[in-house]
Amino acid sequence: MRIVSGSDDDRLIGRFGYRQQFVRTLRSFESFAVAFSFISITTGIFTTFGFLLNTAGPAGIWTWPIVIVGQTLVAMVYASLAARMPLAGYSYQWASRLANPVVGWWLGWLSFSFLSIVTVSVDYAFVQVAFQPMLGLTYTPTSAALITLGVLAVQAAMIISSTLITTRVNNAAVIFEVVGIVELSIVLLSAALLASQGDWGNLWSTGIVPKAGWFAWLGPFMLATLLGAYTIVGFESASNLSEETQEPRRVVPRAMVRSVVASGVIGMVFLITLCVAVGDVKAASADAAPVAFVLRETLGGSIEKVFLLFICVSIFCCGLVIMATNSRLAWSMARDRRLLGHTFLARVPKATGGPTWATVFVAGVSAAIVLVLRTNTTALVSLFTASTLMPAILYTGTVVLYVATARRVGRDADPRYFHLGRWEGPVVTGALIWLVYELVILLGPAQFRSAQQYAAGTVVFGLVVFGVLWFLEPEAMRTMPGVHGEQALEAESPDGSSPDSDAAMEWEMGR
Repeated sequence: MRIVSGSDDDRLIGRFGYRQQFVRTLRSFESFAVAFSFISITTGIFTTFGFLLNTAGPAGIWTWPIVIVGQTLVAMVYASLAARMPLAGYSYQWASRLANPVVGWWLGWLSFSFLSIVTVSVDYAFVQVAFQPMLGLTYTPTSAALITLGVLAVQAAMIISSTLITTRVNNAAVIFEVVGIVELSIVLLSAALLASQGDWGNLWSTGIVPKAGWFAWLGPFMLATLLGAYTIVGFESASNLSEETQEPRRVVPRAMVRSVVASGVIGMVFLITLCVAVGDVKAASADAAPVAFVLRETLGGSIEKVFLLFICVSIFCCGLVIMATNSRLAWSMARDRRLLGHTFLARVPKATGGPTWATVFVAGVSAAIVLVLRTNTTALVSLFTASTLMPAILYTGTVVLYVATARRVGRDADPRYFHLGRWEGPVVTGALIWLVYELVILLGPAQFRSAQQYAAGTVVFGLVVFGVLWFLEPEAMRTMPGVHGEQALEAESPDGSSPDSDAAMEWEMGR
């Protein structure tokens, strides 16, 4: 792999007040792979399919396209910001420079809290719904917690050792996931139909859920949306590695939008196949790992274990990418002296690896969450609902930020890079409608109170951390290095010229 210095991009980093500390090893596919792995349709579907069956039945899969459209609109807003400010820390950096450092810190803190929780959510799902079924191990909260701690340690070691190795492993996992899901869909559907176990009627069946009131307000149909809402998140992770990406202003926006669209199409195919192949909906709904149950009942134990191996690789790398993303966010805040222990957290011992102490820190926080939940038999459900609510809050905050302070991102953007242009109004309006709909679902039902308590707890703890930092680092908490406000939106083009105005939306495919 050819490694380039990215001097033009490094000069742009200097305009924001930083010096380049990483080698730019990520190219177009690596950037896409990071976003695709974070989304990880395998992880999302394996984790939440049981919730779907028990909440809405198989017919709930038809909420998936709604989520894809909504999240694509959100990704387009994020892509516009990433094209103008290619910095590690994404929403934290954007809000700090376009609004003020206090708003930026809070978006950064909520992002850090979400990433810490979702790392545990994914690694715990890896253990409960894939790893233990593959080995034939009986699930217990204690055994799942212990294995999850081991997985966290392995992921942290890989991230610290080498970004290049981490991304290459992730690249392989993405190929595994795409090929594995497509092959699994073909094999599963063929086996189910040949054995006369498949039932196309499942696509419209509510399963064990009564049909009466299925479309009611905050009823099964609306709750089924959480299948996609939990899965299609994390596309912004590509922007968090912007300072390690070649031509980030061109590459990262494409990676984010493409990852959502690709995940949506492949995920829909797999969901249809899975629902058709469910022989006994009631039995699958009662199983702790319903996808593994369907594979076992349809394909037999031996073939099930082969596919579970592919799935284990995909889910493991999903957790790996999430931890890597969180380490870059923590490092980005630490270099601005906005986290306790920033002297250590901001260190980059070698330019080709991850930030060592920041990675150890985020892994330690996730490990602490595992220990707290070690005896909780419903930990996975609590984690996945919290991992759905918190990104919805973050996405809403960022889109509102775009509307309030960054509308020039679309109007005066460099036409060589992604921007919304005349599509800005419809895209932003659609994104806000979708996010409000999602928040209503997550804040209304009483069954999500634990997720809401997680979110509230991070805010309360954040108030304490914010107060301490405000006292210890008053200057750092009030100012940011480099350009701010409108100047941040007028970031110098890589060739040294000023950005040209353009009314049209430009999507530079393959350039």
